[in-house]
Amino acid sequence: MPDLWRLDATEVARRVQSREVSAREVTLSALSRLDAVNPRLNAVVQTMPEEALAAADAVDQALARGETPGLLAGVPVTIKVNTDQKGFATTNGLKLQADHRATEDSPVVSNLRKAGAVIIGRTNTPAFSLRWFTSNDLHGETWNPRDKGLTPGGSSGGAASATAAGIGAIGHGTDIGGSVRYPAYACGIHGLRPTLGRIPAWNPSLPDRDIGPQLMAVSGPLARTIPDLRLALAAMSAHDARDPWWVPAPLEGPPAPKRAALCVAPEGMKVAPAVAAALRDAAARLLAAGWEVEEVAEVPPLREPARLQAQLWLAMLPRGGMALAEREGEAASLAIFGHMTALSPQPGLVEFQDAFTARMAFLRAWMLFFERYPVVIVPVSGELPFANHADQGGADAFRAIVEAQLVQVGLPLLGLPGLTVSTGMVGQAPVGVQLLGGRYREDLLLAAGEDIAAGGTPPSPIDPEWD
Repeated sequence: MPDLWRLDATEVARRVQSREVSAREVTLSALSRLDAVNPRLNAVVQTMPEEALAAADAVDQALARGETPGLLAGVPVTIKVNTDQKGFATTNGLKLQADHRATEDSPVVSNLRKAGAVIIGRTNTPAFSLRWFTSNDLHGETWNPRDKGLTPGGSSGGAASATAAGIGAIGHGTDIGGSVRYPAYACGIHGLRPTLGRIPAWNPSLPDRDIGPQLMAVSGPLARTIPDLRLALAAMSAHDARDPWWVPAPLEGPPAPKRAALCVAPEGMKVAPAVAAALRDAAARLLAAGWEVEEVAEVPPLREPARLQAQLWLAMLPRGGMALAEREGEAASLAIFGHMTALSPQPGLVEFQDAFTARMAFLRAWMLFFERYPVVIVPVSGELPFANHADQGGADAFRAIVEAQLVQVGLPLLGLPGLTVSTGMVGQAPVGVQLLGGRYREDLLLAAGEDIAAGGTPPSPIDPEWD
């Protein structure tokens, strides 16, 4: 069955659990697809065929014993190289960490294994997982399978490129400033940034992160269908006591009105006509599915949260972060750190305290807004996916990119969930929308996302056919 790699995760798990196909057959098909297209994409930078086949055999053996192997039985998945996976280097795209081998799994990797998923490879990220573009001096450049001239997104660009091309049904990503949501957008698939504390995460091989990133960084899934995101979330969010931020919140919350707010240009951000058209198209799809949708001129603040997000994230630079960047010597990330520092000067103790105080008021405003509108439709980006390496065009180009990414950067300060739903193509460029919701209400985002996706999404998986 050579085309099993085309199946989504939900269908793979169903077929494997019913023993219509074996997990080994699925894995062999996935590995064959990886070998066929990854040389053109460089999305997967560490492979493990023998380990993958052993994991698949373990699933088949469990089924033969009459046991339940898990929600993701036999589903091929990928893991981002900034996350600990036992026996493999947690490189984070750095030459300095090329031999930084993990001796135990991160909680999210452990949960995927417990759910019966089969890890077939580790995906690329920009150096320091910093950019909305994916290249580094250790692993090289990852390409967008839809158009080589477009960024695959970042920092989970390898995960998005692989998933869009059929290398695995689910890609693991991380998001502190859009790193799940933007690659999904750029590659024409879907991506979920969950609520802080929903999916347990921690790298045993590295020191704990500063408090800002602790509050803002999450792991989340990328997939070609919304049901696959729902399945992945259920598997990835299982309890793990190693992450003190983890919260045992139910995956389904109380009933809420099917009511959404559409805001085309939050806080006056510039939005390209094609992006605005996609937002209104998504709203129309929800209306057709029985939702009430109201267009609003404004939503609670995102611009000031975005500024504070950058301050709290960059607080690590004078505490060894910049010295590490200089030792790595990767030109693109050094340029971005410089631009970010110019836009967001380092906070002193008072500014640091004020940022956390302000966070509470912003979060309160958003939670009250969600009482009226349980789902909010906003841009993923104000622009169609950027040309590759557009952030290397100097300070003005970088400022324009940051402005386009306003919603992506503002949301993490608040620890709220966001869902990218891919809705179509504009020429060779994918387009889509972002859905926002209250804490631990991923269920509402996924329900709305499923209704939007039912109106059409870019075809996938796809073959990279560019020259």
